[in-house]
Amino acid sequence: PVFVLYFAKSAELTGVREEEIVDVPTPISSRDLWRLLLQRHPRLSALQDQVVLAVRQHYISISEQVVTLGDGDEVAVVPPLSGG
Repeated sequence: PVFVLYFAKSAELTGVREEEIVDVPTPISSRDLWRLLLQRHPRLSALQDQVVLAVRQHYISISEQVVTLGDGDEVAVVPPLSGG
């Protein structure tokens, strides 16, 4: 499984801070990975074009960049951080 961590606004929108996804195809483009998360949590679309993903603690933009996910890998959904 792949573990998805949701931070800040993404956690509010999904109602969860972490979930396990078993059926992630790999390799996968970061854009397709984002689409997979949107299918699970349509409310994440509020963050479209603002969010970045982090795979194994490395930031990746949502693009055609291909990532290979292994069993137990972490994917973080990092929305823009608001200043204060």
